[in-house]
Amino acid sequence: MTEQPKFAVIGGGSWATAIAKMLCVNLPEITWYMRNEEAIEHIKTHHHNPNYLSSVEFHIEQLRLTSDINEAVATADYIIFAIPSAFLNDELKKLTESLERKVIFSAIKGIIPETSLIVGEHFNKVYDIPLENIGVITGPCHAEEVALERLSYLTIACGDASKAKAVAKYL
Repeated sequence: MTEQPKFAVIGGGSWATAIAKMLCVNLPEITWYMRNEEAIEHIKTHHHNPNYLSSVEFHIEQLRLTSDINEAVATADYIIFAIPSAFLNDELKKLTESLERKVIFSAIKGIIPETSLIVGEHFNKVYDIPLENIGVITGPCHAEEVALERLSYLTIACGDASKAKAVAKYL
């Protein structure tokens, strides 16, 4: 991995938007996957997500927007999943790119309905991602507070503390 890891955000909702915004403050470029092509085109033209946190502006030159999850995974060292747990399995079925050697962080609440596992366990058991390459982003705050840079607190944890620190550095 390079000194400055490459990040991809998977999801188009409020948490994904807030996380993308935070990463853009600290990184020159991120990849942002969302399945909604119309939202991608809107962001390219108007510099904000039309459906979530529409008051949050992006510098478009920092975003590599894509509706291809494989492109997002291929470009990243760290992948942050921020989609509803009910849809994660369907999105992951689209993958042809390997998750091997990727660091996965989940900003997802709940369990994966198809496996009845929490997200980290799902990536470990179904995709054979080592536990030291799986982390979580959580906290008692709202996406709106985070995206608008209001005082809020996030918990970033990983079995490998250096990977948690790396994510925290860019958030």
